[in-house]
Amino acid sequence: MEIPLMVTSNNSANNVSVNDSRRSVTYHPNIWGDFFLSYASQHKGISIAEMEEHARQMEEIRELVLQNDEDDLTLKLELIDSIQRLGVGYHFEKEIHKTLRWIHDIYIANDNDNDLRFVALRFRLLREQGFHIPCDVFCKFLDEKGNFKESIPNNVEGLLELYEASNYGVHGEEILDKALEFSSSNLQSLIMNMSNDSLSTRVREALKIPISKTLNRLGARKFISMYKEDDSCNEKLLDFAMSDFNLVQKLHQKELSHLTRWWKKLDFANKLPFARDRLVECYFWIVGVYFEPSYAIARKLLTKVMYMASFLDDIYDVYGTLDQLTLFTSIIRRWDMDAIDQLPPCMRIYYKALFDVYVEMEDEMGKQGKSYAVEYGKAEMIRLAEVYLKEAEWSFSKHKPTMEEYTKVALLSSGYVMVSINSLAVIDDPISKEEFDWVLSEPPLLKSSLLITRLMDDLAGYGFEKKLSAIHYYMHENGVSEKEAFAELRKQVKNAWKVLNKELLDPREASIPILKCVANFTRVIFVLYTDEDAYGNSKTKTKDMINSVLVDPLTIL
Repeated sequence: MEIPLMVTSNNSANNVSVNDSRRSVTYHPNIWGDFFLSYASQHKGISIAEMEEHARQMEEIRELVLQNDEDDLTLKLELIDSIQRLGVGYHFEKEIHKTLRWIHDIYIANDNDNDLRFVALRFRLLREQGFHIPCDVFCKFLDEKGNFKESIPNNVEGLLELYEASNYGVHGEEILDKALEFSSSNLQSLIMNMSNDSLSTRVREALKIPISKTLNRLGARKFISMYKEDDSCNEKLLDFAMSDFNLVQKLHQKELSHLTRWWKKLDFANKLPFARDRLVECYFWIVGVYFEPSYAIARKLLTKVMYMASFLDDIYDVYGTLDQLTLFTSIIRRWDMDAIDQLPPCMRIYYKALFDVYVEMEDEMGKQGKSYAVEYGKAEMIRLAEVYLKEAEWSFSKHKPTMEEYTKVALLSSGYVMVSINSLAVIDDPISKEEFDWVLSEPPLLKSSLLITRLMDDLAGYGFEKKLSAIHYYMHENGVSEKEAFAELRKQVKNAWKVLNKELLDPREASIPILKCVANFTRVIFVLYTDEDAYGNSKTKTKDMINSVLVDPLTIL
């Protein structure tokens, strides 16, 4: 939603007038249409022979993970890293945790390792698992002045692992701040002269999206290609990962086929033509959070919730008058189907579809004894409508909110509290009422995620829409240039990641399903909103990502 405020900084190239009170951007139409509709009939399932071979390969890899050999710790860490980056770690979660706990205990008892690559890889894998390994393990790589030794850039593999490890830093870990700056700047300098194409590809991908911020399916697809070229590639593991990727992709295609049928029946593209029609993009978003086969029901319901939330945003942004939006909000607030005839046609069509999504959710969750959870999800959808109305009121009345007012509302209007609560409502994992209430109290875990998602969205959308955002407010209230505002808000995003990293470490306040939900939604935003709004404009970067994850299978020789 755009908030009317005249930005008068002489350095701004994107002044937005109070007269531009409604969004004027025109989004491109749906680019996928019924492309995925045929996949349901094409999906033949998995043969018994395929299932048996898949299970046999899985057991071989499980045995490798569980072999505890202190003389081969480097190989063990490399195996676990490869398993996770190839996207098959979800099959071996218990075994990986058990092995990393064993490695952690060995580290506590004895830390005499001076190999930078080993130390950084161990640090990263243990932090990924939630172990609070101290950052002073890197002190041995500093010179007498407290800087990283000049010899380190000669070790590109070690430098790359140092870079990946430093992205797991929390507040107060100055050595990791130094490590991130040192490793990233040196990798940027070295990359142009690397003769090893496989290594240079790994470095480029890491600098673009570090492991800590990538999405499982997207990262797996890219890493499989790089792993093939690695001299230390485990052929059995590679074959298993490629087969698993294709099997999961087939499942996703079938789900998307069923969702496309639902989409065609709604016909929002024709009935609500003013809004973003992004079904496949919404599904890709949810796959970024829950890709595993066991989350099939959650993906179906969450995609529908995301799709409905996107249209809700555009109804408040560009469609209704203030009177219509006020009435619309009151009816949503009461969850009152009897009042639907009071709404104008577009709102009536939308509201009936929204109501039906939650009826379906209640039916599905009732089977699991989680009907109470749906009420939490519904309440957050209502609250989202209310904050959209607040932004509309500001827009129509030409109200000039302060940065504090904007932030309070905009963190909610990003939709991430709503979608997080709804995601916890529809997954198989048991989430108690007390846990829902804890999330809604906006603990540091959620606050950091909200700040990242809101600011990444605002930074990406700046200049594309006649829409006021955190950049405008910061410039206006602090009298700074556009460049200075961007720098400050990016710094806030960086600091928020440190808070999120801390919340993912033991001792943790939240259960694993909650941590996974919040962290993965944040990663989706990082991927989609780095440098551009790849949701609003999904014809370039997003289309390529969707093709790689949901369309093109891996070729197994």
